[in-house]
Amino acid sequence: MDIQTLITLFMWCTIITGALFVFSVVMFMLVPDLAASVHGKLFSIPQESVGIAAYSLIGVYKILFLVFNVVPYVALLIVVKKTTVKA
Repeated sequence: MDIQTLITLFMWCTIITGALFVFSVVMFMLVPDLAASVHGKLFSIPQESVGIAAYSLIGVYKILFLVFNVVPYVALLIVVKKTTVKA
């Protein structure tokens, strides 16, 4: 697999994962009561605890998104730029 294929792969992973992250955050911001009631019933937890769990999960998701999608994509872009400048 060449480096351009890896760059394309990480670009699309970043776009798709970022879109899912933004969608999740927007949904929890726009309809928190609906999200709390659905997730509370789905996982049998009190609705008061759903907010804490949801924001904790969003925080972990953001960190994983940055570490496993954005950082490798940016690193590949830097490597390609450095190798093309030297050539």
